[in-house]
Amino acid sequence: MRKARIALWLPVLIAGIALAGCADSNVARSGANDAPAAAQFTKGQPLKAAFTDARAAGMKGVAENERLRLFVDESTGAIAVLNKETGETWYSNPPEQAKDPLASGVNKANLSSQLKIDYYNNFGQVNSINTFTDSVSHKQIKFEPIPSGVRVTYQFGTAVKSAADLPMMLSSERIEAMLGKLDKTGQRALKIAYKEDPDKKVYVRNDSALNGLQLDRAFKAFDDAGYTEEDLMKDMEELHFTQEKPEPRIFLASIEYALDGGSLVAKIPASGIQYPSAYPIGNISFLSFFGAGSSKEKGTIFVPDGSGALIHFNNGKKQYPAYQQPVYGEDLTMKTTEDAKTEQAVRLPVFGIIRESGAILGIIEEGAAAAAIHADISGKLNSYNYVYPSFNVMNKGEVTLQANGQERTLPRFQEQAMKTDFTVRYAFLNKEEASYQGLARYYQRYLEQHGGLPKPESAAGKTDTPFYLQLVGGIAKQKHVAGIPYRTIEPLTTFEQSEDIINQMKSRDISNIKLKFSGWFNGGLDHEVPDHISVDKAVGGSNGLRGFLSFTQDQGVSFFPDVAVLTANTGKGFNENANAARTLRGVPASLYPLDQALNRRDRDKPPSYVVSPRLTVSYTESVLKGLKGYQTGGISLRDLADQLNSDYRKHNQLDRTQSENLSVQALGSISQQHLKVMADGGNAYALPFLTDITNAPMSGSRFKIEDEEIPFYQMVIRGSVDYTGSPFNLSTYTDERQYILKCLEYGAGVYFEWIHEPNDKVKDTDYNDLYAVHYKQWIDQAAEMYREVNEVLKNVRNEPITGHEKLGEGVFKTVYGNGIYVIVNYNRTDVTVDGQTVKAESYLTGGVQS
Repeated sequence: MRKARIALWLPVLIAGIALAGCADSNVARSGANDAPAAAQFTKGQPLKAAFTDARAAGMKGVAENERLRLFVDESTGAIAVLNKETGETWYSNPPEQAKDPLASGVNKANLSSQLKIDYYNNFGQVNSINTFTDSVSHKQIKFEPIPSGVRVTYQFGTAVKSAADLPMMLSSERIEAMLGKLDKTGQRALKIAYKEDPDKKVYVRNDSALNGLQLDRAFKAFDDAGYTEEDLMKDMEELHFTQEKPEPRIFLASIEYALDGGSLVAKIPASGIQYPSAYPIGNISFLSFFGAGSSKEKGTIFVPDGSGALIHFNNGKKQYPAYQQPVYGEDLTMKTTEDAKTEQAVRLPVFGIIRESGAILGIIEEGAAAAAIHADISGKLNSYNYVYPSFNVMNKGEVTLQANGQERTLPRFQEQAMKTDFTVRYAFLNKEEASYQGLARYYQRYLEQHGGLPKPESAAGKTDTPFYLQLVGGIAKQKHVAGIPYRTIEPLTTFEQSEDIINQMKSRDISNIKLKFSGWFNGGLDHEVPDHISVDKAVGGSNGLRGFLSFTQDQGVSFFPDVAVLTANTGKGFNENANAARTLRGVPASLYPLDQALNRRDRDKPPSYVVSPRLTVSYTESVLKGLKGYQTGGISLRDLADQLNSDYRKHNQLDRTQSENLSVQALGSISQQHLKVMADGGNAYALPFLTDITNAPMSGSRFKIEDEEIPFYQMVIRGSVDYTGSPFNLSTYTDERQYILKCLEYGAGVYFEWIHEPNDKVKDTDYNDLYAVHYKQWIDQAAEMYREVNEVLKNVRNEPITGHEKLGEGVFKTVYGNGIYVIVNYNRTDVTVDGQTVKAESYLTGGVQS
């Protein structure tokens, strides 16, 4: 019977290993190399020191400019950067890491490593290697001078067998059978190599005893006992474990370090990443401990969670998970959440370490779309506080194979590795800039110098702050005629009704209205894909739109018709088999609507689909063509500045970095039409093309490990792009005072989402989330909120945020570019600041316009 089961499973297992191993030619071209990597690695000559410096003892100086000096330690691969102006030295690895009383084993080795590589075996299980244990310890490290710096190349692993090449476990029957074939020396070696686990009734490999001569004796015992690969397959099937076929696992990777002004640019070239096709690399952790602070130091970690957050050194929150978030949010082809997400996305590819004496700002210049930011505090794995990026090289999914009524889930990998280098700029800031405010100012200047922000519009005199309004035109609704169901467009706000709303707003002194109008074409709010533009008759049709545009121009209202490009909200008119992005399982990536009551995805309703990134540009050009005859003056992008998705279609893969390039190309096409562009989210690559951002991050995710949330995002973009958070009437705010104070502290406009029809029009539809949006419920309150916010912010219109600080619990001060400040008090009691009383849930302003 056992042999029969093995016979049934072998074809499935062999097919699975072929899938898991990525052994097709595409993978081989993307960086995998089945030839022994050792043959490609030759250790170079020792570096010649360009200079030495007692402040970096034991290290060779290899490059310097007017501001920095770069050092390397040839024995460990560690580097150090000396700030010549301040004398402060920043190390890639903690100099005292060998004395760390907490770290042990692999955690100790990681403290000495510059790279940690996670790779997959044939069964999709993750294994890790690092530069210290698997390269430096074998003296497999090479240094080569490059302009302004040095290249360090590592070979990971050797062809020498290790304990991992022996079976993970053996049955009692197997042990007894092998012992009967061995002499006393072999029997002793086998008994040392495996220890009995009485609970599981198996013998488990004793890795701690398998070193040196004892490991050699164990291998000889297996050879003498005649143990074969077929025996291993049989043991795996019987004991329910998986283990790849023993073979050398040799990898190559390089880091290039180069000084550039006051920065160190560190790059992992994609061309230097080599790995066996059977062991694809999942991700690479990069310089995990650069600038790490010890348990005795004071300092702060900056992470780009939402608007920004701080994690103070040694905050004692050891019981909480480490910080980890992907840059630009989740890839919807890789992960579809079953419940409602409350986390804020990472919009900016930055991170930092702040000390009293200086600071580092890390800026991911290449590969941000494949990156994640990690941070943790001392007292958990080691005695250090640290933050670093990791980069996806190959993503893994799963495929289920069936054979003779049985099934098995096996891994499936993307066909080609990410088509990008991974580059991080580490900017070194002096004591005067060593704060999150200083990091924000530096990054703002960096973006301005590299075309990463639009040029701000010059405003003559005071102008009112924007009031953002989203009106929902039509929605799809099921109706019945003579008991027969049919779907039609239910108008919630026609163009004519929109004029009425705006007139009522004007009569209440709401000005500088920026209107996002959604649900106006191709079938309502969840419109068909925009391969053409057809204005819905239910909201007024083409003539109604033209008349409304004339009205908005006369009233000075900025009009932004809303379009979704990356999501097929309805299957109508969309061929998901041809045009949806594919998951690694090979199926169209689908998104099911959220059941608000149960807080989970409702799989009884039809899904929407993730559009393949290869259609991003053509859909965008179709939208522009369709809008050309209306002269709208603006466009609202629901998802183009908010999402980045891959497409794992077989032999036509588009990874996330390629998707980013296509989104930038589409945004460039819009920019060439000289349209004002409003967008949800506001990822960094989209910023140069935007005039306005809605649903901008106005908080962090409030992870337990975080200590403070800060307006880092706002400090970077204010003065270049106008922005607002989520609509007040659909937000989590239950108190308008708290919302007003947040607008004043973060320099944001007021935002509401309305319909003209009563709320019961959305009852029994797929749009129950549009609760409490009837404009009459809100317009008077909105006018009063806007009056209060505008009274302050019109004085700092188009001014950047130049200062922000926490004055006390719930009390914050924001300083704008012209010298005007606002102090907000979120508390329900009065507070005193510098002799002035700030009323409960109120604010005060001051400062002199410069």
